[in-house]
Amino acid sequence: MNGLGNVFNLLAYAAAAVFILGFLYKVIVYFKTPSPLNIPTTPGPKTSGGVVMRLIPEILFFRSLLKGGAAEKILWFGGWVFHVCFLLIVLRHLRYFTYPVPGFVMSFQQIGIWAGLIFPLALLILIVRRFTNDRLATISLFADYFVLLLIIGIGLTGILLKYFMRTSLVEVKAFILGLVTFSPAPMPDSTMFTIHFLLVLVLLVYFPFSKLMHAWGVLVAPTRAQADNPREVRHMTPWA
Repeated sequence: MNGLGNVFNLLAYAAAAVFILGFLYKVIVYFKTPSPLNIPTTPGPKTSGGVVMRLIPEILFFRSLLKGGAAEKILWFGGWVFHVCFLLIVLRHLRYFTYPVPGFVMSFQQIGIWAGLIFPLALLILIVRRFTNDRLATISLFADYFVLLLIIGIGLTGILLKYFMRTSLVEVKAFILGLVTFSPAPMPDSTMFTIHFLLVLVLLVYFPFSKLMHAWGVLVAPTRAQADNPREVRHMTPWA
């Protein structure tokens, strides 16, 4: 294997390590952070089972965002379409990480292609809204635009690879499977694939230290994940 191929393999393993360790670090920090108050949004469920039932529509349909005004509904539409497309694209890409490819992964191939075409449009809605909504434009930081542009770059390079600058799928699968099985294979001879792959690695490294951690945060957000039972159960801080 050439030296450049070794470099990309090392970068992939380093990015995966940063993603996993960074994610776990943020989770550990959350659980070690004192929670002095019980602050669920009321009225809320009084039991753990009720909390789970409250979280399911929040995770699947962004229910609280959907209840907002017209501006929030535009955000809801762009955000929901983006997340659904992202999930379908990830499921479609599982064919590169498995051999033989499971039947359920193959069932997502065509819908994953459609999702890949809609994906950049949903992101464009989110970017335009940040520029046109005065409140959002005021509080938006470089990091907010950076991650959106980064994901758009991943989507557009993926479309270019699919329709305009094709590379050998055999080489791509051999390369990805080699990474998964710790048997590194040569990098496909494709500049566009290299750019696409590097952008994905940047996203993996950036993920644990960005607002993308809301993917985990929605599961433990106190306003949604705490039971509304201050009269039934006394909330005690660890130092009380």
